[in-house]
Amino acid sequence: MFGGFTVVAEDNNMSKEMQELQKQWHSMVQSIHSNSNVVAFMNSRVGQYLDDHPFVALSLLMFIAVSAIPVAFFVFFVVATAIMACIGVIVMEGVVIVIGGIALICVLCGLGALSLGVSGVLSISYVVLSALVNYWHASRSQIRKQESNGNLPQKSPPVLDLAANNGKTE
Repeated sequence: MFGGFTVVAEDNNMSKEMQELQKQWHSMVQSIHSNSNVVAFMNSRVGQYLDDHPFVALSLLMFIAVSAIPVAFFVFFVVATAIMACIGVIVMEGVVIVIGGIALICVLCGLGALSLGVSGVLSISYVVLSALVNYWHASRSQIRKQESNGNLPQKSPPVLDLAANNGKTE
């Protein structure tokens, strides 16, 4: 008898909670049905069709609810891939610029070494040629000076090499 009393009190508490829950549910459904967007949808042809075919409406609702997670994962994947692609392009562009910069530095160092070599060769050539021209000009001016004084440089007579002729008979 005492155990039965507690069950009745629990059932009474449970029914009060269920009534409260039903009232909250009813007020939520009323707020949804009074929404102007829902009223406009329910007055459309699709809304009327779904209202007349509750199984189709439930199937569509279940499909939307079940497919929301995979669609969300796919959208997340697309966004993440796009972000990684942008970052990858930026990183790849940076790598290409760095490689191009290193190649440019190598080419410029090679051109610098080449220009130093060419400058050295040209400088040495200039010094040698100007020394030759100065020597040629100095000897020529000395010859002219001697010609104007009347002293022509005499060519020395050829020296006979008797030792070379010893073995030869004429």
